[in-house]
Amino acid sequence: MIRVIMGKKGTGKTKQMIDMINEAVGSEHGNVVCIEKGNKLTFDIHYQIRLVEASQYDIANYTALKGFVSGLYAGNYDITHVFIDSLTKIVPTENYTETEEFLAWLNNFGEKHNIKFTITISDEPDLAPEGIKQYF
Repeated sequence: MIRVIMGKKGTGKTKQMIDMINEAVGSEHGNVVCIEKGNKLTFDIHYQIRLVEASQYDIANYTALKGFVSGLYAGNYDITHVFIDSLTKIVPTENYTETEEFLAWLNNFGEKHNIKFTITISDEPDLAPEGIKQYF
């Protein structure tokens, strides 16, 4: 299952995600991971959340991010929820075609391994194509 939270900068996406991450500590029966670019969430999320700072790794495109997510799961089969803050900052893209393909892959991966994904994207929700809107 995937949930996308989309909105312009300053609309409260990250605050909403922080609340969801901290709620997940009590409600999830497995491990929770948060992938972010930069270290702005370090003091806002519960210490039991595995916080991964993406810029420490060479994630140049969605193929690399697929490998990264797969590797996280291969190293820990107990992951039940992954939060990705600012997806298009982790993997910059010029259009949403690759993002749509990645989300479709991520949805299949999540269903296969029983992992929930919550993702934020900074942009106007009205500009999102159907391949992204279906996850709102």
